[in-house]
Amino acid sequence: MTTGNGTGTEGSGAVAPAHACPGTVPPTGIERALSAAVTGGDADAVVEVLARTRLYVLVARLHADIPGWTAPLPTIRDEATRRTCVPVLTPGMLPPWHPEWVFRAVSLGELARTWPYDVRRLAVNHGTPYAVTVDARPKRLKAWLKADEHSGGHEHGVLLTDNGGPLYGPLAHGLALGAHLAVTNGLVWNRLGAAYEDYATDRARLRSPWGIPHRAEYRDRLASLMKNQLVGRVQETVLRTRHTLTARLGRTPVREEWSDAVARAFATRDADDRALAERSLHHIALYEDRLRAEGVLAPDGRVDTLAAFDLGRAVNVVRLALGARYGDPREAEQDVLRLGELARESYASWADFSLGYLMARLVHRAEDDGPEAAEPTYRQSLAEHRILTEDPTSPYRNIPWS
Repeated sequence: MTTGNGTGTEGSGAVAPAHACPGTVPPTGIERALSAAVTGGDADAVVEVLARTRLYVLVARLHADIPGWTAPLPTIRDEATRRTCVPVLTPGMLPPWHPEWVFRAVSLGELARTWPYDVRRLAVNHGTPYAVTVDARPKRLKAWLKADEHSGGHEHGVLLTDNGGPLYGPLAHGLALGAHLAVTNGLVWNRLGAAYEDYATDRARLRSPWGIPHRAEYRDRLASLMKNQLVGRVQETVLRTRHTLTARLGRTPVREEWSDAVARAFATRDADDRALAERSLHHIALYEDRLRAEGVLAPDGRVDTLAAFDLGRAVNVVRLALGARYGDPREAEQDVLRLGELARESYASWADFSLGYLMARLVHRAEDDGPEAAEPTYRQSLAEHRILTEDPTSPYRNIPWS
């Protein structure tokens, strides 16, 4: 293994110190863990880090758009060692967005299975302060497969922050609205760049579940999300009814008062809407009680709108569209800033926003599959809410709401 300066030892024994610039802060925890593994001189530890993260391969968009064809792994010549290597990047080292160059995400196991027979080195983050060259001889490829199987793939449910991306200010605020999904998928939350996950996946996620095959449909769907038209009109009416009643009574109504008010509000609606309103009220009350018991919702607290779900998803749709090359960074930045403004109009704090997002997920899952089936979603959503509201590195702890 060799580091960024090209020096090191053959085989899997000692490892030279990481070649990082003095005072350089690793972009994400992934590069920090990689540097620590290299500094420790343990080649297996480096492989374990690589097995737990997405690795990125540069691809010409022209090639990426060929149906059913995957470009072969690229190679470069490392001038320091005079060896041919396959170059990959870790998530924090992706370069700026370019319209004609995209990235494919690969796992360490996938690299091992598709490895060129005549190449013996993997160049991770070549030419950067976090570069390391990894032995890729056949024996080591078997170790890659074992590490990949043992790791279970890249990590989910983790907060990843790009220290080189927006950390404060309006743009960071807007991007943080999408942090729930970023944590869910183990992706960097504060980036508008070359990829959200990777080019093919970004385009596939836009097609399903969003039904977005091209730019025009993307702009229409984003406009609907900005107007909170997809979160559920019945559920929003149920909450708005309670909010209006609260203002009139000067206190939060009890369950029976709220239920009666909802019945009056839906008296002229069709039977399906009335039944959905009744179920939604039940689910909202159920989960509010559970969240109070968990200590994440105040005893007198309540959720007044589910708008966070559309706004948070909208940020991720913007990032997906940027990765799919349906827009450019300048347009994406303006959209994210607008979403931040809309969120501040609907919520008073990060905690309120996060609870609105969480509640929407739970209500929709319970409605679709029943409360028992929604239990894993409840546990996952609660864990992500706690990460975002309690982790000292979270944007919800470091970016003022207003």
